[in-house]
Amino acid sequence: MSDIRAYDARPEAEFGDYVALLKPRVMSLVVFTAFVGLAVAPVHLNPFVAVCSILFIALGGGASGALNMWYESDIDAVMRRTARRPIPSGRVSRGEALGVGLFLAGLSVMMLGLAANWFAAAFLAFTIFFYAVVYTIWLKRSTPQNIVIGGAAGAFPPMIGWACATGGISTESLLMFALVFFWTPPHFWALALFMKDDYSKAGVPMLTVTHGRAATRRHILAYTLVLAPFALWLGLTSVGGPIYMAVAVVMNALFIAGGWRILHRSEDAAVADGYKAERSFFKLSLYYTFLHFAALLVQHVAGGM
Repeated sequence: MSDIRAYDARPEAEFGDYVALLKPRVMSLVVFTAFVGLAVAPVHLNPFVAVCSILFIALGGGASGALNMWYESDIDAVMRRTARRPIPSGRVSRGEALGVGLFLAGLSVMMLGLAANWFAAAFLAFTIFFYAVVYTIWLKRSTPQNIVIGGAAGAFPPMIGWACATGGISTESLLMFALVFFWTPPHFWALALFMKDDYSKAGVPMLTVTHGRAATRRHILAYTLVLAPFALWLGLTSVGGPIYMAVAVVMNALFIAGGWRILHRSEDAAVADGYKAERSFFKLSLYYTFLHFAALLVQHVAGGM
């Protein structure tokens, strides 16, 4: 009887709650970078096959998000920015999230193999495994390098898009991977600078928790300096050109300047102005990847014209 009452008391899930399980905002970056990787590849892909490929990559990204929410529901429940997600809010059960994640993972891999090629499908399967198991289950709660190593999962989509068109890997796709991979740590560490209490409360060993904010500031600048050469190198490949290079030069100069500004701020000054510089750097990081990949797309269209 108590189980029935508990079930009756649970808020009724709506369609939007199941969509939220797929982390649509994160999926949007996955879809866009995968689309650019596919579009700029030197092999023309049938438009219908291309659309299907992006759809199944998106489903694979959604599967990763659902599996992540399934495993991290206890963490999400104690963090302010995640407490209203479908599982901690009680609208979706952990079992439902696991079922959705596993179903979409299998469906996306199988359908991508049939639509594009099995190399791309295997790459997608590995990416889902890497995000759900290597990052979420293993790294997230065990090391402050969680976001560094785990960031590879978010960097694979442009390589998968490229593989859908070409059936393989190239220097261009590896550099697109590097662009997202080295961008991820400063992006998330900037967020952690003004969200440290959440990670500490949840027991997540983010760099700000284990090494402090001063060390995190140094790491942010270091990664912006490592990132810039890879971003510029991509502009010298077959997918680059003057349009991309102009965007890359400006954005990386701004990114390095932002990292430098963050490094030289005292904690007292940051607290006094509500982490204004750190929040500005985080917002800049949201535009950074989008503008680089958008520039690749514009460069490709301009080259074709």
